[in-house]
Amino acid sequence: MLLLNFGHPLTDAQLARIRELTGRDVERTIAVPTHFDHARPFGEQVRGLLTTVPLTPDQWQTAPLNINRPSLASITAVLLAEVHGRTGFFPTIRWLPPVAGTMPSQFEIAELLNLQGIRYAARTQRY
Repeated sequence: MLLLNFGHPLTDAQLARIRELTGRDVERTIAVPTHFDHARPFGEQVRGLLTTVPLTPDQWQTAPLNINRPSLASITAVLLAEVHGRTGFFPTIRWLPPVAGTMPSQFEIAELLNLQGIRYAARTQRY
């Protein structure tokens, strides 16, 4: 599995938890520094950001991707739309809530969110 990291670096414990939840090894982590200019359109910046990811069009469509999303929700939404356009499906992302009582703050992988599965389930609610 390829891990595209648009957020903070992941710890060894977080990577182990991803392996535990997916049953797959993380073959490669691609760190993508994500810093946005709020005065410029996010769509344009996300497209530019994704051109820095060293994947071919075939890899975008066939590689098992797992995404550590950016912290800002607006950037995440645009990023997921762009990734869907390149792959043909929504990727799996993770939820990292803070661990209570830790100082400095620590975050744990609580859940992997299969966005494509959530999309399929939501389609059953159409009338």
